[in-house]
Amino acid sequence: MINNTEFSERLKRIMEFYQLSASGFADRIKVPRSSISHLLSGRNKPSLDFVMKVIKEFDEVELYWLLNGKGNFPMQASLISENISKPDAHVGISENINEGVVEEKIISNDIERIVIFFKNGTFKEYIK
Repeated sequence: MINNTEFSERLKRIMEFYQLSASGFADRIKVPRSSISHLLSGRNKPSLDFVMKVIKEFDEVELYWLLNGKGNFPMQASLISENISKPDAHVGISENINEGVVEEKIISNDIERIVIFFKNGTFKEYIK
């Protein structure tokens, strides 16, 4: 069973991470603003539809973390650190001396995508 207070804290954490107000969060997942207010106050429990909208809209939110508080948030950062720490993943550095360019590449068959989030709300995505 979901603890309303803990669930509302996780919602607040998601909103802080994405720098969204309650109304901005509601608009982003296309739910009435009052739904967010009721969830944050602990008045209502989240519906399955609500949870699925959050998971669909925010790739970094793990379902198990959202429901139970176990797991990682943001998920992408934890996946990147897990892949880099695996023995078969390594970082290769190549230098082009003529152009003075240093490139750093992550070499692994397991990494599909790397997303770096900046404090200003922007991000940069690297796709293999």
